[in-house]
Amino acid sequence: MNSLDYDGSTAFLGDWGPFQRTVFTLLCLSIIPNGFSGISMVFIGDTPAHHCLIPAALNITDEWRNASIPLDEDSQLTKCSRHRVDIVKNYSDRGLLPWVDVNVSSIPREACVDGWEYDKETYISTIVTKWDLVCSDDWRAPLTTSLFFCGVLTGSVISGQISDRFGRKIVLLVTMGIQTVFTFIQVFSPSWLIFCLLFFIVGMGQISNEVAAFVLGVEILSPSIRDHFSTLGVGLSFSIGYMILPLAAYFLRDWRMLLMALTVPGFFYIALWWFIPESPRWLLSQGRVDEAEAILRKAAKMNGVKAPDVIFPLLQSRENAGKLQTYSLCDLVKSCNICCITVLLCLVWSTVSIGYSALSLNTSSLHGNIYLNCLLSAVVEVPALIVAWLMFRHWPRRLCLSSTLSLGGLVLLFIHLIPQHMSSVTISLVMLGKFGLTAAFAIVYPVSAELYPTILRNTALGTCSMASKVSSISAPYILYSGGSLPYILIGSLNVLSGLLSLLLPESLGSPLPETISHMQRVVWSKKRHFTYSPTNSKCEEEHESENLSSPPSESTSAQVEFDREQI
Repeated sequence: MNSLDYDGSTAFLGDWGPFQRTVFTLLCLSIIPNGFSGISMVFIGDTPAHHCLIPAALNITDEWRNASIPLDEDSQLTKCSRHRVDIVKNYSDRGLLPWVDVNVSSIPREACVDGWEYDKETYISTIVTKWDLVCSDDWRAPLTTSLFFCGVLTGSVISGQISDRFGRKIVLLVTMGIQTVFTFIQVFSPSWLIFCLLFFIVGMGQISNEVAAFVLGVEILSPSIRDHFSTLGVGLSFSIGYMILPLAAYFLRDWRMLLMALTVPGFFYIALWWFIPESPRWLLSQGRVDEAEAILRKAAKMNGVKAPDVIFPLLQSRENAGKLQTYSLCDLVKSCNICCITVLLCLVWSTVSIGYSALSLNTSSLHGNIYLNCLLSAVVEVPALIVAWLMFRHWPRRLCLSSTLSLGGLVLLFIHLIPQHMSSVTISLVMLGKFGLTAAFAIVYPVSAELYPTILRNTALGTCSMASKVSSISAPYILYSGGSLPYILIGSLNVLSGLLSLLLPESLGSPLPETISHMQRVVWSKKRHFTYSPTNSKCEEEHESENLSSPPSESTSAQVEFDREQI
């Protein structure tokens, strides 16, 4: 069975009936929690202004209490040291005045042995203030975020293969449950170590349900609706969750209350089990024809149309149902063509992910109000997704991906040239870079889904997501380096990635491939490209000059005509 047979056989359902609207809406709703769970560390892991605590039991004058914390080069209170309190108390007891009777700068310093005092203006508490993740332990805050992405990485590896083996629906609902339950347990974490362990598990569920929902929608919805779902539907749903985060954080300044508020609605998603069907396309790839037809007949009843007596009359899967071949990660590198596509897409996913993650997590470091900056970072995604949707409908896929990656990268390269006092210009460039990378992220998902066959689609997307999260693990530490280095590094990588994306096959107007032999060829250069040979699984080079020298066959002409109609 090929993709055209499937779409033609299911055309009786129509494009936008009650069944399609229900699936579209519910899958979009299932993605919303990912918007705030993945970015929540912006608030729950932020480090407020702080300095060494001077215990109230230390009976010293107000003048000496104010002078106990030295100033740094920017005339701000130092964060990790104080003047020795025994000497300060001695001077205070003797009635001496700082800077009048005593040169305070000559007093020896010591570490914050009594803890820290944190600014309460922005937050009541964060995990940083709860477990004192500052000074010598400041590496723990970015490590917390990195461990979350490690969980995302692990989930990408496991869930993709499980989904291709056991189904999209079960992975979607189980991983949503994992994300919700373990986020709820996080609220009661007794230590930083337990919090990180739970955050790792939350990460495993977070990306797994998002990829499963995306693949489920792409495979169920008709081609005319598929583009809307894969760009606008998925992207806007994530952005809505992203926009909810700063609004909720503004009113809930305690990290435990914020997590609780963002988690409880997830329990209502249990009801999705009875309303979201399994992918009929996946069922057919497994030889489960009767189950696929049962779902389509139920969909026809919802849409008020009559289904044919036999929906797939030419399908041979009934005869081969007991002899199905299983696929794994190894099949993504088995042939030269699919290996090239996988490597290119993994590079693209990695660079766009590290840029998107870094810019999203860096909102707390920008000048101005953190809640407003985070909301602006979320809102800018809406026009980016609309532009990505319009481009995806009318432009070649490679041009869409290359242009958005290059835009996001080039803009970030100019940030280090902006003077420090022009913070508004810096924020504008950061948001424009976020605009480009958001559009690229919205495009790379459906591009990847269109290039891989049904038998490997979820595994392939999970692998690409895995590659992206490997790079995302380093994002907190890239930001930790500070200065202009993060923008230069991220910008350079995305410009390079934009150029490499031009080597990918063009999938505009092409039906979804069902088997590896249906996959398109990698564009290698102007005169030659790689092609996949399904008979011997070897990489062959074909010259365009050879193709041009021979007249087109009837089948070739028919295929060209089909491609034109699809475009």
